[in-house]
Amino acid sequence: MAVRTRSKVSPKFKTKYRVKNWPVYDIALRDRGDITVWFDEESICAWNAPANGRPGGQRRYSDLAIVTALTLGTVFHLPLRQTEGFVASLIGLMGLDLQTPDHTTLSRRCRSVEVPRPPVCHQGPLHLVIDSTGLKILGDGEWQAHKYRTSSRRRSWRKLHLAIDGDGYIIASALSDRIVPDASVGISILEQIDGTIARFTADGAYDSRPMYEALGKAGASDIRIVVPPKKTAIVDSRARGPWCQRNDAIERIGKVGRRQWRKESGAHQQARAENGMSRYKRIIGDRLRAKHRESQKTEALIAVNVINRMTAVRRGKAPIFSGCNSRPTTIAPAGSNRSGDGGDEVIEASGVEGRFWRLGEHAGRNVSER
Repeated sequence: MAVRTRSKVSPKFKTKYRVKNWPVYDIALRDRGDITVWFDEESICAWNAPANGRPGGQRRYSDLAIVTALTLGTVFHLPLRQTEGFVASLIGLMGLDLQTPDHTTLSRRCRSVEVPRPPVCHQGPLHLVIDSTGLKILGDGEWQAHKYRTSSRRRSWRKLHLAIDGDGYIIASALSDRIVPDASVGISILEQIDGTIARFTADGAYDSRPMYEALGKAGASDIRIVVPPKKTAIVDSRARGPWCQRNDAIERIGKVGRRQWRKESGAHQQARAENGMSRYKRIIGDRLRAKHRESQKTEALIAVNVINRMTAVRRGKAPIFSGCNSRPTTIAPAGSNRSGDGGDEVIEASGVEGRFWRLGEHAGRNVSER
């Protein structure tokens, strides 16, 4: 199979980017190796699960402890047994009187643990971009299957659907089987979004009437829907509401062509979703480690939270390109008091796409104290 070495886009129309803040960006690259793990006093007190008042055996670890251990395992790509040893070593270095969840407890509780979603503040209406990607469960990858002509019976994967806003944050996600249509999952994703959608961009897999109707209910009154129609699509004379935008797209494509329509409508914004999926697979990986379906959903949700936290850090230390300004941002933890005498209590992190974890508060303890 021949490999295409030249891009279809002419160099005349390619956008050129040049880094303007090399010293700051160089420091950010070095900071990716800075690892500092914090345990604040509130987390230490909530590590053990309270009694539920029912007869029988009681839970020893709270959801906070389970999610913390699973998050560390996701960031550092550790199996459950190595995750147990890693958390035990951190607790031992800090001299905390806490017990570590064993790997069997992590495997069992991963099916039912409640993973909190980090708060993402939006200013104004949302520009939502949705797309899906495949995550392998078992079997060889696409390249090996094509080269060696292996059977697809021994290969299985899930589809991860990501809804990304204009700032690059993943505000909603869903994990489904590979045979589930993208449009049906997209409708369920819209139910997870609290803000008002002003613009929606997706690929042709979401070109369906139920999707347009769901966007009309969840979005603003003047919502802009950019979904490329199918090549065999025709104008619907009985269209009403947001479905009329599909007719406009079909007529415009018939006049100027599909490529020109994509430039005029801004359909290239779909690349934001491709960017998010690329970050996910480069940082987390392209494979699900869990075998149980509910555990796989928990694993994907924890990974999405990790990507969002890394994205929040990147906004403060991203390279500045020509024509693009970046401003530093801080993310306050849920329930924190930002007007105390000791200064702001913030969650900090170092690194963007490397393996890192640094979070804490002024009242917490870290490894370097002992």
